[in-house]
Amino acid sequence: MNQGTCLQDLPVDLKPEKLPRHVAVIMDGNGRWAKNRGLPRIMGHRRGVEVLKDLLRCCKDWGIEALTAYAFSSENWGRPLEEVNFLMTLFEKVLCRELKEMVAEDVQIRFVGNLSSLPLSLQTEIKRSVETTGQNQGIKFTVATNYGGRQEIIQACRAIATQVQEGLLKPEEINEAIFEKYLYTTGISHPDLLIRTSGEMRISNFLLWQIAYSEIYVTETFWPDFNRAEFHRALCAYQQRERRFGKI
Repeated sequence: MNQGTCLQDLPVDLKPEKLPRHVAVIMDGNGRWAKNRGLPRIMGHRRGVEVLKDLLRCCKDWGIEALTAYAFSSENWGRPLEEVNFLMTLFEKVLCRELKEMVAEDVQIRFVGNLSSLPLSLQTEIKRSVETTGQNQGIKFTVATNYGGRQEIIQACRAIATQVQEGLLKPEEINEAIFEKYLYTTGISHPDLLIRTSGEMRISNFLLWQIAYSEIYVTETFWPDFNRAEFHRALCAYQQRERRFGKI
């Protein structure tokens, strides 16, 4: 095991009061990680699941309140059918396997995205995991599945337009707070820190509304190699920044 994955306690150079409350991750580079090792792409996804599990535990260990992971985008359906089918099966198996442990560790899990397009068996496991962990008071773990930021905004606009059309809402009453009630992420805090692995300098249609003032950290490391030492570096970079939210 890489020594960087063994950090249990909060590193002494991190200030607890300056930690992000909510971290979001774009887990990029699974396929390239596998290709570089002469392995099938699915092996990168399997390894990526283990990395996400450790990051969730790390956030819990270090006192970070919420973690959101971009697991499957609405554009990912365009990948080879074999890979998409593998990912759907992997999601389902992981939920079945990890639910008991999530309950024991007081994790509250939530899924955001167009879940109605997922396989019915996966929808069933998602519903079961959300209901089972719904009363947990520990770390909030959100999984973006079949998620697209533009899609989310459009569906919110449609829902608000329907409310206006039915006379339940006046156009002049629409503000940011009202709009957020119709997003997939309603009730979830905005990320303070967005981490993207594999060096890609884009946000790939992820949380377009929610990351308006998030700090963004990009690392060249592929997701399957992202460990606690890498996370430590990201948090150090975050704590060196001054968040002004448009003010002086």
